[in-house]
Amino acid sequence: MTVQFLKHDGETLAWQHQAGNRPVGVVFLGGWCSDMNGSKAVFLADWCAHRGIPLTRLDYRAHGQSSGQLVDFTIGGALADVLAVLQETAQGPQVIVGSSMGGWLALLLATRHPQYVKAMVGIAAAPDFTTDLMYPNLPTAEKETLKHAGQCQLPNGYQPAPVMIGQKLFDESEQHLLLRHPLNITVPVRLLHGLRDDDVPYARSLLLMDRITGADVRTTLIKDGDHRLTRPQDLALLAQQIDECL
Repeated sequence: MTVQFLKHDGETLAWQHQAGNRPVGVVFLGGWCSDMNGSKAVFLADWCAHRGIPLTRLDYRAHGQSSGQLVDFTIGGALADVLAVLQETAQGPQVIVGSSMGGWLALLLATRHPQYVKAMVGIAAAPDFTTDLMYPNLPTAEKETLKHAGQCQLPNGYQPAPVMIGQKLFDESEQHLLLRHPLNITVPVRLLHGLRDDDVPYARSLLLMDRITGADVRTTLIKDGDHRLTRPQDLALLAQQIDECL
């Protein structure tokens, strides 16, 4: 499938769209420091292709093949990237599948731009992770560097090289916090979370289920599942949830 590029907000966004013959498609939103060629995205590309289901995936700014620096990355910027690609591809409401940070973005779509959302599937969804999970766990030295220099370097467990993050990631994300209040989401929501997730505690999905006002919300906890949930049995469960939403 050909990678396409879109000029948006001073950046060049990489995205892919595979057509299908089904009226409702799937949109995959990956996690922080992930890209549209990760294990779950590739699995969904094959799964959707065999069923004639349209699929859209993208690299946010500063991710994958898109332009930009991670030190300038913000949640609002990523949401704007998703909207820009949806405006190019979406034919009516879609099933939004969000992994980790992508789950936060899916929730922002569902609450602020519901015209794009038929249903949502969250995989270790991580709303508010910058404020509630990431910043509190920063070492004191890194917090001081952020405060005085506006940026700091952090190890990244998913790639060998450290990453540079900016204070703006934390400051700007305050505009997008969701778990402080009820979430008016009435479309079907399916949440998957591993009990062995060391990055986003599974209690996050339980809190999210409580915050969503709609009744059609289910959380599936996988006792031996980790944060990625990329084992064959995890992917099969993901496909089952998506199929139900479709």
